Amino acid sequence: MAEKNSHDGHRKRLKNKFIENGLDVFEPHEALELFLFYAIPRKDTNPLAHRLLDRYYTISSVCDAPIDELQKEFGMTENAAVLLKLLPEMARLYEDSRYKDDNLIELDTIGDQIAKKFIGRINEVVVVAMGDARGRLIYNDVVAKGSINSSDVPIRKIVDLALRHNAKSVFIAHNHPSGALLPSASDIRTTVRIKNTLSEIGVSLADHFIVADGEVLSIRENKLCTDAFPDYDF
Repeated sequence: MAEKNSHDGHRKRLKNKFIENGLDVFEPHEALELFLFYAIPRKDTNPLAHRLLDRYYTISSVCDAPIDELQKEFGMTENAAVLLKLLPEMARLYEDSRYKDDNLIELDTIGDQIAKKFIGRINEVVVVAMGDARGRLIYNDVVAKGSINSSDVPIRKIVDLALRHNAKSVFIAHNHPSGALLPSASDIRTTVRIKNTLSEIGVSLADHFIVADGEVLSIRENKLCTDAFPDYDF
């Protein structure tokens, strides 16, 4: 009974520490330990938190680990493994819910705003944001899963969305899970292809962003595709 009370007391102290200070005063293993309380109610989660970080080094890498790997190699239940996978997905939904559709588009911040759509994603996706004639954000969402350079680039879908929303400007973004931030030759060719297609319906391609390891690169700002952005001023 004493051991159970000691364990319960530790959990209570850790929860109170969070309530009073937030996670800023937590070491990574403590934050992970606290988070796992809610999926593993009857075991000490401290050793597991240490093992996970010893293996994956960061909390983001722990959350990106495959569910079956977490179960087989760490003895986690499906509920506990799923909870870890939910963490980055819920963070993305939280960020999504904070923006308003009538926000004015600012070139200095639109890339970072779009990049929030990639939080927790370990596979390639394509995101499109659109602005109206007044420069207000009217659309910002995933339009395809998979490489933007594949044969099934959703240009038709992008055009349909632009027409449906009466967009005047379009921003494209896709991620590089490999961590390489610079665009490939295929990325550049695809940028020009999308720009030319949108021009036919009177819509401007305002920028193409590459997202990798939490960083965002603007192809327009870095003058990496002058065929698409010769001298573009949004």
